[in-house]
Amino acid sequence: MKTLLAVPLLLLFMQSNGAGATPARKSTRSSTVRKKRPLPPPVDPTEGDNVDGEDLVIRRAAVAALGPVAGSVVVVDPNTGRILTMVNQKLALKSGFIPCSTIKLVTSLAALSEHVVDKDDWIYIGRYTRYNLTTALAKSNNQYFATLGTRLGFDRVVRYAQMMGLGEKAGLDIPDEQPGWIAEEPPKVGGMGLMTSFGEGFSVTPLELAALVSAIANGGTLYYLQYPRTEAEAENFAPKVKRTLELSTSGIADIRDGMRGAVDFGTARRAADVPDDPIFGKTGTCTDFKSSSHMGWFGSFNEVGQHQLVVVVMLTGGHEVGGGVAAGVAGNIYRALSEQSYFAADTNRPRLPEITSTAPAAR
Repeated sequence: MKTLLAVPLLLLFMQSNGAGATPARKSTRSSTVRKKRPLPPPVDPTEGDNVDGEDLVIRRAAVAALGPVAGSVVVVDPNTGRILTMVNQKLALKSGFIPCSTIKLVTSLAALSEHVVDKDDWIYIGRYTRYNLTTALAKSNNQYFATLGTRLGFDRVVRYAQMMGLGEKAGLDIPDEQPGWIAEEPPKVGGMGLMTSFGEGFSVTPLELAALVSAIANGGTLYYLQYPRTEAEAENFAPKVKRTLELSTSGIADIRDGMRGAVDFGTARRAADVPDDPIFGKTGTCTDFKSSSHMGWFGSFNEVGQHQLVVVVMLTGGHEVGGGVAAGVAGNIYRALSEQSYFAADTNRPRLPEITSTAPAAR
């Protein structure tokens, strides 16, 4: 096991995802009474959605969990690429938002595949504070991933981001879908450290994150996401592979431990496992300065024998928004479905057809 020294980075302007920064001390005395921030006005995130080809059991759970909040939920079958529900379709199909700390999934896979770091390497971010990959992912430590980004460099980070589907449409012939984008150069403020710990320079859509997390869940296959718009399209659904990710053979397995740790003891504790259905996930919390909106992300999947799902939650709004809140929304979805025995073996449930066509791998 190696012990590595982190490159010193001046990232005082970084907002923490709940880890890697010392919280400010709260005063025990105050001469003034703080006013509570007003809650954002309720919205109807389902307005204008088409639900004819969706799994209505999943949709009802997603709508109930999201509530009257500005946000979107996308649920995907990671082994086929079928979108089972998309709540707030107008928001989900827009050109994207800063991914915040969910970009650390890309940073981790790139660093492992390029042998910049091994899972059990310790990186010191202070005199007495160190992280390995599992604890850094679980706690979403910014300095750890800033160090990996500096070691990887811009070109390698962009190459892996493109391989994993960022900067391009995740869906296949989904009307109104717009792709996110990837920076053409490192951010002028913060450089690679901010790019690989907070996603500065990236714009990611909920669909792109759902496709990426699906590839982690299924072991490395990036599917085209397909969204049936009618019952007939759902019945005739056929999966299509976009490409197989060229990653380290152990890289995906290595980051799963960190995603599991996020739920067990890290930033995603609000996802709170349901019995016998372990959840893996990555939170993201930051401010999208272009829209002046706070962002809360959670990309996740469960590990079950039947009906495995990827659940991506994206929230946008005021200071009450964050990755932990998004994790709570996802946890409520998994829990509601478990209570309805959705993940139980069901021999009467129709099986989706086998893969019938494959697209050429993109380079």
